[in-house]
Amino acid sequence: CCMVAIGALLKNIGFNLQESVFSTFLTYALPGSLVMADTMIIGGSLFNIFFAVWLVNSRLYPMTVSLVPLMMHKNQPKWKYYFSCHFIAVSAWLIMKSNYKSIPKEQRIDYWIGIGSATWSVAVLGTFIGFYFSEFLNKEIMMGLAILNPIYFLCMMVGASKTIQITLSVLLGVILGPIFYFFSPEWSIL
Repeated sequence: CCMVAIGALLKNIGFNLQESVFSTFLTYALPGSLVMADTMIIGGSLFNIFFAVWLVNSRLYPMTVSLVPLMMHKNQPKWKYYFSCHFIAVSAWLIMKSNYKSIPKEQRIDYWIGIGSATWSVAVLGTFIGFYFSEFLNKEIMMGLAILNPIYFLCMMVGASKTIQITLSVLLGVILGPIFYFFSPEWSIL
């Protein structure tokens, strides 16, 4: 749903179909796409766009560092690990972290590539659909589609809360997010 909103947004700011789909193909994660579009709207340079997307996607680095050791196996070629890093996104990461213990260690990287390929393909398809149906999506519908992403992540985090750290991070986010909003709306999501 969120990538449908991105497809419509990209069309509305002047991207053609190929640029819209290719941006999701390369960026994949929703926040990076939103930052790219927002920076373009305000007239940012290519360097500004690159730097902004790089900063917002740096949040994926700790997820990569925590996930790759769980999938390492001496019988798997190294190229699979480099290739699979493109599929790091919160949704795929949560699925893998919830299921990795039930998958034989030698097959974990293949399982991860399967999850990543599926979620990535759905994101590209969602962008395509959003681009073509953008005239049917008003501002309120697009905002609703975009807000589904954080709600989905919250639900997945609650479902995966098997440790006190995850449970505490969800609870603190729910409590502190609205409080920070009153002091500084720009920092409330962080």
